[in-house]
Amino acid sequence: MNKTKKERLKKAGWTVGTTKEFLGLSDEEVALIEMKLVLARSLKQRRLAQRLTQGDLARQLESSQSRVAKMEAADPTVSIDLLVRSLLVLGATRQEVGRIIGRKESTSAA
Repeated sequence: MNKTKKERLKKAGWTVGTTKEFLGLSDEEVALIEMKLVLARSLKQRRLAQRLTQGDLARQLESSQSRVAKMEAADPTVSIDLLVRSLLVLGATRQEVGRIIGRKESTSAA
C-alpha cells in the first residue's frame, strides 16, 4: 500500500497493519507462506514458458488438471514438496529450486 493511502486511512480512524499482525503469524509461518507462493508462481511461469496446459502438466505428474490449478494458486491443501517435485518434472534443477525458494515474495505478510 502506498504511503499516501496509508496516511488517509489512519486519519479516517482505520488501523493499518500487516497480514502477519492481523493473523498473528510467526516469522516461520510467514517464511513458509512466502516460499509456497514463489514456488507456485514459478511453477505456472515454467509451465507457460514450455507452452503446456494444466492438463499437459497433470498428465506428466499423473495427477489432475484441477490439482495443477490448486498448485498454481498455492492452495493450502498443496504441499511444498509437491510444488518442488513438479518444478523438477518441468526440468528445474535443484539449484534453480533453491534460488526460487530464496526469493523474497511481496505478500505484505511481513
